[in-house]
Amino acid sequence: MIGMIEQMAINGLMAGLVYTLMALGFTLVFGIMRMVNFAHGEFYMIGAFAVLALNSQLGLGYFPAVILATVITALFGAAVERVLYRPFVGRELGGMIMSLAVGITLQALALIFFGPADLSVDRPVTGIWRLHEAVIPLDRAVVAICAVVALVIFQLFLRHTRMGLAMQAVSQDRETASLMGVEAGSVYLRSFAIASALAGLAGALMAPVYTVAPTMGELPMLKAFVVVILGGLGSVPGAVLGGLLIGLSESVFSTMFNTTLALIASFVIVLGIIIVKPNGLWARAGR
Repeated sequence: MIGMIEQMAINGLMAGLVYTLMALGFTLVFGIMRMVNFAHGEFYMIGAFAVLALNSQLGLGYFPAVILATVITALFGAAVERVLYRPFVGRELGGMIMSLAVGITLQALALIFFGPADLSVDRPVTGIWRLHEAVIPLDRAVVAICAVVALVIFQLFLRHTRMGLAMQAVSQDRETASLMGVEAGSVYLRSFAIASALAGLAGALMAPVYTVAPTMGELPMLKAFVVVILGGLGSVPGAVLGGLLIGLSESVFSTMFNTTLALIASFVIVLGIIIVKPNGLWARAGR
């Protein structure tokens, strides 16, 4: 029984770290640009396909491919923000419609260039590691370690750099931030690039664990949306807390029952929490 509890906890934490990476990017865009980016899952997909092309087809090592795929996704996200999303900053309905159009277009392009078949990326490491009675696949451990490093770097960036502080200022009050010399357009561009990079990194890390396909971003996007609603839209600490809670709940229910019930349980948990706390577990102060 103790071994099962340990295994569920470890599986939940590893899954929750990936959900947190996705949710941070999603909530970052909403918190700063007031835009719900429903194409966020497609940036996850771009990261995975970039690793597939760089590692499996061009022969670049897996870890350099992950770094380069993250950079590619960030640059692509910056271009999309500047050309397509910038006119809809602060216009939530228009932004949602545009993001849906971008997501559908990116899926269609991936289908044209890569086809409908599921593709695979070679695992960078194989084998298992035992932690007391729990078993940890080494490839999942690599994903978890990389996710933790990315989350720590993101937190340090947000709290200890001029751009990170500018992003927080724009998120809290755009007008006051502009009076203090913060250029909102630059913050939007860099924030969206960072959000895209986080999604691309998550996709790149998970590419060897699962298969790569044009529609692979749909479920991670759905879970990221659940996580940010649970934690509170626009709240970075809430995204971390929500990601870990959803990961743990899914691990418990999928182990005790099945994956379908685990997904249903996640929505039930969110519904229960938002009935009690409509703004989420860690809602930001209103603007």
